Amino acid sequence: MTSQAYAAGMRLALRQAAEAGARGEVPIGAVVLDGDGTVLAEAGNDRESLADPTAHAEVLALRRAALARGEWRLTGCTLVVTLEPCTMCAGAAVLARVDRVVYGAVDPKGGAAGSLWDVLRDRRLNHRPEVVMGVLAEECATVLTEFFASRRMREQ
Repeated sequence: MTSQAYAAGMRLALRQAAEAGARGEVPIGAVVLDGDGTVLAEAGNDRESLADPTAHAEVLALRRAALARGEWRLTGCTLVVTLEPCTMCAGAAVLARVDRVVYGAVDPKGGAAGSLWDVLRDRRLNHRPEVVMGVLAEECATVLTEFFASRRMREQ
């Protein structure tokens, strides 16, 4: 896959993030692409509306991609997400056997793809996806910054 394919996937993930934010969810979006760049699944965070602590965009997108493929192994696939995955989502990507994780904004407080932890490249695990960071990073960070700034304004 090319950097253009990553950027195209990230634009779709950003759309999912915007839709999640409009629902009152933390605006994070994820997309799973197959080996030729075809979209298998898209999702935005849905923790609040589903009352499900595991309903992160990445987990939902991986679940939907597995359903679309008819198997849990997502070999050959790329997970594209607007924010660096947390430990749960990074673990799900490893367990799903995705080839690659592409993310936009860095999460220094909870990121598990190199910032705080590095689950994705942990040599003790049996699968280590390639990590591509910083794709449309500024746009991804802006969506989150604006969401939380708006939230703080409403709380005052």
